[in-house]
Amino acid sequence: MITRISGTLRSVSESHAVLGAGAFDYEVQLPDFARRQLQSQVGQEVSLHTLHFMEGNPAHGRLVPRLVGFLTEVEREFFEMFCSVDGLGAKKALRAMVRPVQDVAVMIAEKDGKGLTTLPGIGAATADRIVAKLHRKMSKFALLVGREAPSESDTASNIVNDTYETLVYLGHSDREARELVDRALEQQPRFKDVNDLLQTIYQLSRLEA
Repeated sequence: MITRISGTLRSVSESHAVLGAGAFDYEVQLPDFARRQLQSQVGQEVSLHTLHFMEGNPAHGRLVPRLVGFLTEVEREFFEMFCSVDGLGAKKALRAMVRPVQDVAVMIAEKDGKGLTTLPGIGAATADRIVAKLHRKMSKFALLVGREAPSESDTASNIVNDTYETLVYLGHSDREARELVDRALEQQPRFKDVNDLLQTIYQLSRLEA
């Protein structure tokens, strides 16, 4: 089983990254919060902590192996725990993870079922099952903080994530916020702060209006 891949980040699409390691290029599916962090690092050396699952219906005789990637082991550990809830599974859990692990863990720890239903594909019944199974196990993840000084790439990732969260707070849907950030990053891969990125986003929006 492949548990970690280190190499050159070739590309990042809406659902996955392509990572070049040696003679191989690996397609690694990404939760949306991780995709946003990686978008500004195309062409750089990165490491992804991965887990493997089979996608498809065994009854139909077609199963496709998939890799899911995370920037830290703790994020991967949370995802495995999240997937263990009845009615989730890797594919549905992957779609739901549009917010950072810390945010989702806080909602679970605080038994915020209403907050969990704002995640794509999570209904009220599923949210109740998540809270019932996991709320006592979230302390480690709810307090998730970096222990080292942030690198330049970490800072860029934080700017992208914070801008996304700001757009959602201002009333944009998760999908709209993601598309707005993506368009801005296509124009310019680096921004000095959240305000700089927001200004570019709204300049592009005015041009398209």
